[in-house]
Amino acid sequence: MSPRAAVVGGGPAGLMAAEVLATAGVPVTVLEQMRSPGRKLLLAGRGGLNLTHTEPIDAFLDRYGPARPRLAAAIGAFGPDDLRTWAAGLGEPPFVGSSGRVFPAGFRATGLLRAWLRRLDGLGVEIRTNHRWPGWADATTSAADVVVLALGGASWPRSGSDGTWTTVLSLDGIAVVPLRPSNMGVVADWTATFRERFAGVPLKNVVLRHEEASARGDVVVTEHGLEGGPVYALSARLREAIAGDGTATVFLDLQADRHEEQVAGRLARARPTDSAATRLRRSGLPPVAAGLLREATGNRLPTDHLALAQLIKALPIELVATMPIERAISSGGGIDLDEVDDTFMLHRRPGTFVAGEMLDWEAPTGGYLLQATFSTAVAAATGALRWLGRS
Repeated sequence: MSPRAAVVGGGPAGLMAAEVLATAGVPVTVLEQMRSPGRKLLLAGRGGLNLTHTEPIDAFLDRYGPARPRLAAAIGAFGPDDLRTWAAGLGEPPFVGSSGRVFPAGFRATGLLRAWLRRLDGLGVEIRTNHRWPGWADATTSAADVVVLALGGASWPRSGSDGTWTTVLSLDGIAVVPLRPSNMGVVADWTATFRERFAGVPLKNVVLRHEEASARGDVVVTEHGLEGGPVYALSARLREAIAGDGTATVFLDLQADRHEEQVAGRLARARPTDSAATRLRRSGLPPVAAGLLREATGNRLPTDHLALAQLIKALPIELVATMPIERAISSGGGIDLDEVDDTFMLHRRPGTFVAGEMLDWEAPTGGYLLQATFSTAVAAATGALRWLGRS
C-alpha cells in the first residue's frame, strides 16, 4: 500500500508541503480548521501579495537575524527565483516593484490561490475543512505514514492561526518559545486632540531610529501610536526594549532628504511676524509632522532655528507598549529550532515535520515572511519524502 501523508494546516506552508508530497506521488490529506483553505494568504494579499524580494541573497538572509543559520539551507534550496518560477507556473508571472519587492501579476492573492487549489486538486490532494486538529490522537494523522504540521503562529487568529497548538506540543515535552507579536504597531500616549486630528495620516519618507538601528519609509499615525514599514522593520528590537525597560524611545527624522543646516536655513527665512505654524509650513513640513512636533514637545517649540531644525531631524517619541499579537502582521516565537533536525523533523516525533510560522523565526515585511514560509515547507516536505524513502 502506498504511504500516506497528512498535512495539518491549509495555509501557504501547508499547501506548499502538500504540493511537494503529491507531486512525488504520495497521497496527501490536508486538514484545515476553517471553512476554506488559504485564508491567511488572502489576508496577506489584501494590500498586494508580497511574495519575496530581489535583494542580494546575503543581505536577504540577514533579515532573519538569529535564525539565519537554520533557515539558510532551506532558502538556498527554494529561494526567491524558485518562488517566482512557481508563481509563474500558476499563471501569475511575478513583477518587481520599485523597492525590489516581488508581487504576482494579479497583485493580490485571489487568482494565485484559485489556480493553486486547482493544481492541488489535479494532483489528488484531499482538503478536509472544518477539521480542528486535537493533537496526536487525531485519526487522520495517527494513520498517516508521515505528518507535516503547518499550523501557523498566532497573528490574525480569524484566519485560523490561533496558536492553540502550543499547548499540545508543550505537553508532549517539545520546547516552545512563547509566541509574541512581530511586525506590529507600537503604542504612544497621544493626547485626544492629536489622535482625533491625525489618526490614519501618513508621515511620508521619514527615518525611524532606535539606538543604532534605523529604517526609512512611510510611518502612519494611528489611534494608538505608530505603524508602517519602518516600525515593522524595528519591531523585534522595540518589543524587546519595551519588555525590558517598560518604554522605548525612538527618533523620527521628519525631513530625511535635507541636512540639518538646510532645514535650519529654511526656518531662518521665515518672516518675523510668522506664527509657529506658518514657520513649520514654510519649512516644508506637512500638518501631521507639525502636529507631531507639537505633540512631542507639549506645544513648546524652540524659537531658535538651529534647535528647531535639530528637533525636526531627531524628534523623540516615547513608546509605552506594542499592539497585541492579534493585531500583528506576524508572530515571533514557536517551536525551538533545537527541537527539529536539518529537515525540520521533530526529534521527539520521528516522521513528523514542521513548517512555516510554527518555527521560532521572525523577519520584517517585504517578502521575507512568505519566502521563509514557502522555503521551510519545501524543506519539510522534502525531508518527509526522504523519510518515506522517496528521492
